[in-house]
Amino acid sequence: MPVASGPMGRDMDNHVNTVPVARSGLINRHRAAVSLLFLINGFMVGSWAPKIPEFAERLQLNKFQLGLMILVLGIGSLTLMPIAGAQIARYGSKRVVQITAICLLPGLLTLTLAPNVFTAAVAIFLFGGFMGAMDVSMNANAVAVEQSMRRAIMSSCHAFWSLGGLIGAGLGGLLIANLGVLWHAGIATLLAIVVLIVAWSMLFADQPHPDTKKEKTRLPLVPLPWLLGLMALFSMVPEGAVLDWGALYLREELGASVALSGFGFAAFSLTMAAMRFGGDLVRDRLGGVKTLRICTLFAIAGMLVSAFAPGAEIAILGFALCGVGISNMVPIAFSAAGNIPHLKAGIGLSVVTTMGYSGMLVAPSAIGFVAEHVGFSVVFMALPVLLLVVLALSNLARYADGISGDGQ
Repeated sequence: MPVASGPMGRDMDNHVNTVPVARSGLINRHRAAVSLLFLINGFMVGSWAPKIPEFAERLQLNKFQLGLMILVLGIGSLTLMPIAGAQIARYGSKRVVQITAICLLPGLLTLTLAPNVFTAAVAIFLFGGFMGAMDVSMNANAVAVEQSMRRAIMSSCHAFWSLGGLIGAGLGGLLIANLGVLWHAGIATLLAIVVLIVAWSMLFADQPHPDTKKEKTRLPLVPLPWLLGLMALFSMVPEGAVLDWGALYLREELGASVALSGFGFAAFSLTMAAMRFGGDLVRDRLGGVKTLRICTLFAIAGMLVSAFAPGAEIAILGFALCGVGISNMVPIAFSAAGNIPHLKAGIGLSVVTTMGYSGMLVAPSAIGFVAEHVGFSVVFMALPVLLLVVLALSNLARYADGISGDGQ
């Protein structure tokens, strides 16, 4: 993250009053710890994905009922995310992320052991809720570590989330096939506990802001966090479209085999993870604004390649380009939200993460309904319009570099 001598210096002076600059070795421990939190969260999400068919079969849910269950998961996330943001302002992100991680860890076991639809609905609401609350708090902790290091780490943190998702999904499929769902849930939970224990004592202890009691209980009145939230929303709708519908598009409209259709998700996920690991270096060199613009152009190009692809192989290439582009768009929006002048990181992040993840939660059902009438190809042609809005708002990414502005 480039260090500016003007506005950024003023922001950093204010920050140094509350968060001492750690020694290099200690900073690396803090960075490793928050990266492990992202790995845990992604791993839990990835571990849930291969459980869905068994979950639906055991509770005798049809597609509509399963869709409602997944909607309950989303409602849980959207409910607890703002609450987590408020508690971060009061207690600091370290304490909040520790509590939410502990609450999330039993989620796979409760979903596996739920005996009926009602208890399953409660379990999936809490699983989604603590997953979202941990997401807000770990992003806030990553912002605090970024500020103490005076360089970007958000993209690599999100790369660990993507890596955790890939590990969780891949390992989950193998464990369920060979040992069954209960053993899978138990082993996955144990692995997550071990990683949390490793990260626990190394977490960065940012300072709480108890003087912001009134601020934490109401939504921010300035437009900046809402505009950044719109950027995150319009970045995550295409991401949700590729993740949830890419394989079906390859299978039904481009005639791909079952095996080949899985490569769409794999290509997207792998390029996203790889680019997130390199995204911080790119941001340090180019700055948030230029990086976001380049990424958005890649995402637009990839989406259009997939939409107009004559065959599955070209569409998979398009998905890979989408992964390159979308990889660093959301991390930049989150970093910017955590650096909004005169607004605590937890408040800004709760708005941006809630708006962003609502796109991942609402878009799949809406896209499925539209595609049923016009096809997925037309949907993928239309999604770049959302990315053009992100491109129009890209100047706001300067806040990701710690540069304050007057106009909020």
